[in-house]
Amino acid sequence: MHTDTPTPPDLAWQEQALCAQTGADFFFPEPGSSVREAKLICGLCETRSACLEFALANDERFGVWGGLSERERLHLKRTDPR
Repeated sequence: MHTDTPTPPDLAWQEQALCAQTGADFFFPEPGSSVREAKLICGLCETRSACLEFALANDERFGVWGGLSERERLHLKRTDPR
């Protein structure tokens, strides 16, 4: 019997991500808290697009990923179901 082994995603981008050097508090704030600082950091990050792609592909529901909040990612998925 032959089974296909799924290829794990390439997560090398995470090592260069600015959030890895900053701390999770900015990117996973308490409900109702501002995500402004996280978005500013994401705006400077070279891995932003890979981060957002990962979040959308893995249905990340919490935190700021690729510069977008949970609500913004949900809106993006609804308008661009890929």
